[in-house]
Amino acid sequence: MALDRFDVCIAGAGVIGLAVALQLSNSRRFRNKAIVVVEREAGFGQHISSRNSEVIHAGIYYAADSLKARLCVRGKRLLYEHCQRHGVGCRQLGKLIVAEKSAMDELEALLLRALGNGVDDLQWLDRRQLQQREAAVEASYALLSPSTGIIDSHAYMQSLLYLAQNNGVEFAPYTEIEAVTRASQGFIVDTRIKDANNSEAYQFGCESFVNCAGLDAGSLAAKIEGGKPQGIPKIHLCKGDYFSYSAASPFECLVYPMPEKNAQGLGIHSTLDMAGQLRFGPDSEYVGERNYDVNPLKRESFAAAIATYFPAISAEKLHPAYSGIRPKLAASGEPAADFIIKNYEEEGAPGLLQLFGIESPGLTASLAIADEVVQLLS
Repeated sequence: MALDRFDVCIAGAGVIGLAVALQLSNSRRFRNKAIVVVEREAGFGQHISSRNSEVIHAGIYYAADSLKARLCVRGKRLLYEHCQRHGVGCRQLGKLIVAEKSAMDELEALLLRALGNGVDDLQWLDRRQLQQREAAVEASYALLSPSTGIIDSHAYMQSLLYLAQNNGVEFAPYTEIEAVTRASQGFIVDTRIKDANNSEAYQFGCESFVNCAGLDAGSLAAKIEGGKPQGIPKIHLCKGDYFSYSAASPFECLVYPMPEKNAQGLGIHSTLDMAGQLRFGPDSEYVGERNYDVNPLKRESFAAAIATYFPAISAEKLHPAYSGIRPKLAASGEPAADFIIKNYEEEGAPGLLQLFGIESPGLTASLAIADEVVQLLS
């Protein structure tokens, strides 16, 4: 019996996989082609994509000429345009990166890095200007990023899936990929479709295969025939906890401390959701396994970190909210690593694309990352 065939199989229905599905189905090369998004979970965005700060980043922090910098700056524009066109909730609140006098040089260096990345709207604030804008914030200096914002990430992913399905993309939840083997034309994908009541094997063919599996990108890469184990980057799990604040927010915009010197994260910052609920986080801790429990005993250490820029913080008003896990390519203590978007055509596997280490600013960059995939497959 002939196998079902697709032009493209996308593994993973997080924000990246869904964005890739939409941009491929909108492209001249893949419009009206057979595209399937395969997802192990019951629905989309169950891991990284639904467990983050929901911030639309400006592109400030990332190394010059990196994929993170280029795709964040372009992705921000595409994301705001998408939200406006399709009625996805977002708010351009702006963000303050605050510092004391002792860190003024580091803040100036951050400004220069942002300018090099094409972020040309930052504003330097002194203490008086900062107090006029955010009276509850205590710092000597701040950078204001007016183009930073927040987004309803669930509504965004819903819009991506809805629009992609309208273009004919198929969504296959409850489907785990067990093996990907090379064929004379493309790949054969062995899966197992299973829910609470049933389990059955399903095999299909595809011309192109795109690994957008996030935390599982490395383990999926090991299931692809011909892949060289030494060529699969190690993915390090870095957990971040969030605490909600049980009082009205004293802030109008987002407030960030200077980024962590160990390059693991951006520091425990304040964010707002679309309903105006204030939350703080994430911290960053490398872990050996996935566990989304939030340790309530961290309340005091969170309060101490927050007090460096919000002295009126009360630890009693901090309550465990949720946690997320980032797929970092850099181990603890190593310099931050860039995204990897790898095309395997030169290695004799045309049509194979794998994405590794898509952490922050992946949400902001999602549509730009998807455009990159379209170009590599076209």
